[in-house]
Amino acid sequence: MNKTTALKSSRLATSSKKRALKRITLSLTSDEAQNLEKYCEQTGRSAIDVIRELIQALP
Repeated sequence: MNKTTALKSSRLATSSKKRALKRITLSLTSDEAQNLEKYCEQTGRSAIDVIRELIQALP
């Protein structure tokens, strides 16, 4: 394998790595679900994005 091929292969290997994801199920009261849906409608963001951002902001 020549140097150029080796460089291309290593870039592909690092760029195709995916983050490990864990699926969770969240139970909400109807009031909580309504609040989340209303917030999502007002901000134009998905519930997943809102919840993920809140989790990332935790200390």
